[in-house]
This record gives sequence, C-alpha cells and structure tokens, in this order.
Amino acid sequence: MDPILIIALAVSIIVTLWFAWRHQNLRRHLDNYSRELRQKDISKLPMEDLPVDVKDLENLSNAVNSLVSTLNNKLLAKEADRSRLATVLDQLTDGVLIADSNGQVQFANPAARRLFESPDPLGRTVTEVIRNHQLIEAWQRCQKTNELQSESVEIPMRHQFLQLIVIPDKHASGSLLLAQDFTRVQRLETVRRDFISNISHELRTPLASLKALTETLQTGALSDPEVAPRFLDRMVTEVDALTQMTQELVDLSRIESGQVKLELHMISPNKLLQSAADRMKMQAERAGLDLQVEIKEDLSSLRVDQSRLEQVLVNLIHNAIKFSHPGGKVILSAESSGEVIQFAVKDTGVGIPSDDVPRIFERFYRVDKSRAGSGTGLGLSIARHIVEAHGGKIWAVSVEGLGSTFFFTIPQSS
Repeated sequence: MDPILIIALAVSIIVTLWFAWRHQNLRRHLDNYSRELRQKDISKLPMEDLPVDVKDLENLSNAVNSLVSTLNNKLLAKEADRSRLATVLDQLTDGVLIADSNGQVQFANPAARRLFESPDPLGRTVTEVIRNHQLIEAWQRCQKTNELQSESVEIPMRHQFLQLIVIPDKHASGSLLLAQDFTRVQRLETVRRDFISNISHELRTPLASLKALTETLQTGALSDPEVAPRFLDRMVTEVDALTQMTQELVDLSRIESGQVKLELHMISPNKLLQSAADRMKMQAERAGLDLQVEIKEDLSSLRVDQSRLEQVLVNLIHNAIKFSHPGGKVILSAESSGEVIQFAVKDTGVGIPSDDVPRIFERFYRVDKSRAGSGTGLGLSIARHIVEAHGGKIWAVSVEGLGSTFFFTIPQSS
C-alpha cells in the first residue's frame, strides 16, 4: 500500500478520534453544568472552572435570555398601553367605530353601540350600523376622497342630535368614525334662544307702556286730576311686573346654585292646600273661576318648608287661572300614595299641546299660546327645583282643549 495513503488514513483516524473525544468531553461538561444549574443559582457558579466551550455557550445563553427579557418587557408595556386605551374607549361618551376597506366594522366601543342602538355591530357594514343616509354619505365621501368628513343630523324618532366625524385610515384603507351626541348642547341652545325670546318679549311690553304713559304725562296729562292718578297707577303696575320678573330670575339663580336653605317645619297637607287657596281666592273670583279644595282623608303631617311649597302651589294655581275660561274650575287635592303625599292642581282650561308637555318645566320655556298672558316662563322651573329640593317629583298630564293636571309628590319621611 502506498505509504502516503497510509499516513493520510492514520491522520484522518487520529483527527476523527480527537473530535469524538472533544465532543464527548463537551457533552460530559454540559451534563454536569446542567445538573449544577438545577441545584444552584447560576450566578454562584465559578465561570473560571468551566471549559472554554461551555463558557461560550453560557455567554450565548445569557445574550438570548437578555433578548427574551427585553422582548417580554416590551410586550408587557404594549399590553399595558392596550389595556389603558381599551379602558379609555370603553368609558368614552363619544361613539367610536373602526371599519376596514370593505366597510365592515372591526371595532365598536359601548358608546357607539348605545348611540346607534346596535348591540352587536362587529362584522356588519357601516351602512347597517348607523342607518342614516346623511351619515352614510359622509362615510362614503371619506372613502372616495380619502379626506376627513363631518356631518350633523337630527334623528326625530329619538329626539337626538348626532355629529359624525369620519377620519380616513391611510395605512389600512379603512376609516375611523367618531360619533358625538349633541342632544344636550342643542337643548341648552334652545333654552338660550327661549330665554332671549321670552325676556325680550316680557321687557318690551312694560317698557313700551311705561314710555307711553310717561310721555303722555309730560305732554300735560300730569295736571289732569282725573287722568294723572290712573296713569300713575298703571305705571306702578308695570313696575311691579318688572320687579316680579327680576325677583324670579334672582330666585331661580339662588335655587340652582344651592344658596336657598329650606326651613323645615311640620305642617298638614290639608292646611298647606287651604293656605294656598286662600291666597289665590280673590284672583280666581275675578277670573270667574270656581277654586275648590278637595280633602279626601286625614293625611299625616309633612316636614317641609311651608313658604316654598306654598310658592309651588300658588304658581300652579296662577297658571290654572290664567289659562282657564270664565265659568271653569280649579281643583286642589292631596292624597297618600305609598311613601309619598301626592298633590294635584287640576283645571278645565285650554290644555297644553302634547309636544310641549315634556318641556314646560324647563327654564324660560313657554307654550306659544301663552303669549296672550304675562309671565317669564320661570314659575314652573322654580316649582320643579323646590319640589326636587324636598326629594319629590313634579309632572303634568294635559289634553289640549280639555284642561291640565299638575302633580307633585313629597316623601312622608321628609
């Protein structure tokens, strides 16, 4: 055999045996190291006692563990951010919808489900969820132009005002829809308009009358012994109307700000009704109305602010007289109803349109037909605040042309 071939074969065998020995030695050290890891803290193992290969593997293991730890920390931070964002979206009063490029809803927060009355919008199309052609057109414009769109609509069936803002998602070709309920804002705007309308109307009449009376007196009527006293009496009446208007505004402001403290005393509901009726008896007679007090039973006394509750009853009786025709009736009553005493003021007047009934206790709101009479539209609002301050409720039942009945309750434990 060729000597060179024999030498090469021998070297190959020696190298193979050397690698086999190294592999076996490394395997033995790794097994020993693994047993040590299971029994001891790795930080206490002397690195200088380990073979070089094991040290290299240990360094690699530490690097991998460091990367895993860093990745876990980032995942935890991402999960915390996601959890905080989910909490914000869940508590947000504005509705949030996220739709993909096909218009299918991928996310909806609780407010969106409530505003669009859609308990399960996920997987449905935007058209199916929002169900309003103006809002749908705003979303379609956003899809076509890839620009932010905004639309405000009124939903008459729910007496609701909504604003929809559609924001394009330029990365996923979808869209973000933000729905805002402006019903309360719109109602406040209506109250503001009613306030300006009512106050301007109520101020115009007495001021114009005062101006005319003053000018008449200045042109010589002041020296007329028959005309002058009558004109002066009329001026006093108009000044009293302005004073009452101002006082009602002050009272409402103080009541709403909590500056009015109730002076509570025990009083019988029957006595309360009779006292209010006595105060309004002459006014009812001048209007040609029959003012009655119906006592159904001996009711237990209430701990209330007598003057304030009388103010409520007087306001209700005053309205009943003002909007009842001569020959009609105004009936006061009270009865026990569970844990409350329920008071009622019933009239046979013109009644209130059904659309106006829910709003008559709002500040400055007046039914259009009441323009024929005087008043600021504050009396019922003041009555509501006084009743609620006693822990009660107030409401009205009316049929246009057949009269109205105003109810309010006072807890017997008050």
